[in-house]
Parts: sequence; C-alpha cells; structure tokens
Amino acid sequence: MALKYPISIEELTNIHGVGEGKAKKYGKEFVELISRYVEENDIIRPDDLVVKSTGANSANKLYIIQNIDRKLSLEDISKGKGMNMEALIKEMEQIVYSGTKLNIKYWIDEMLDDDQQEEIHEYFMESESDNIEDALKEFDGDYDINELRLMRIKFISEVAN
Repeated sequence: MALKYPISIEELTNIHGVGEGKAKKYGKEFVELISRYVEENDIIRPDDLVVKSTGANSANKLYIIQNIDRKLSLEDISKGKGMNMEALIKEMEQIVYSGTKLNIKYWIDEMLDDDQQEEIHEYFMESESDNIEDALKEFDGDYDINELRLMRIKFISEVAN
C-alpha cells in the first residue's frame, strides 16, 4: 500500500495480500485515508504515471529477471545484454520499483559480509528516504555507490514489496 497508494476498493484488491473480502470489510477507511494523504501531499501515484516501454526494454527486463533467478553473476548478465553495470543496476531498480521482487542475496553475499549488510539494511529501515546520495554521505566512503544501490534493491525486494 505504501508504494501504490490505492485510492479505490478496486485498486486495494490489487495489492498483494488484500483479497476482495478484506477490501470490502476494511477497505473503505483505508482508501479514504490514503486518498486524503495523496491529495494533501501532492503524491504522484505509480498508477498515475504512463510509462511507455519498447519490446527491447521488456525483453531486457525478462532476461535480467530470469538470469537473476538462475543466480548468474551480475557481470555476466550485463555483458550478455551489452550493458555496463550502471545500466544493469538502473534496470534492476526499475524492476523492483514496479513491484517485482529480485532475489540478489546470492550476489550481495559475495560483495558484503553479514555485518555490512545489516548496517546498510538498518540505515534504509531508519532512513526517511532511499536517496543514494544521502546514503553515500551517511557512510562516508565505507561503501561505493553500486554496493548501496544493490543493497537498496535487495531491501526494496524484501521489505517494501
């Protein structure tokens, strides 16, 4: 609900874990509150955006999802589509922000130990935003931008979706 901001019972039933019964029984108050919050805070909901994608973008996304499911290295995935790591991470961010989970724990485990992962996870849990520039400042060079972006992808897949 925190990502999609459903403002109708119909939209609420499209949220994972909310069936038609729950939506009808409890939904009225939720959608009224969410609708008011969206209005008062000028929030642009994902459903308000029209994103046009080409078949190539869809094919890239499918390729990325399938190969992450197969636990291929991110370098191999990016090379397979002729992308650099920056472009791959950007595609992965778009995938998780659209609501699809990516299980990249296998890759994160190769980059960061458990304590490092926990430290970054706690930062994102407590932070008011998921802004990478803010995270870079907070960690003051302890982690590079790609490590933080990949941890944010993992965090969104596990917590926000």
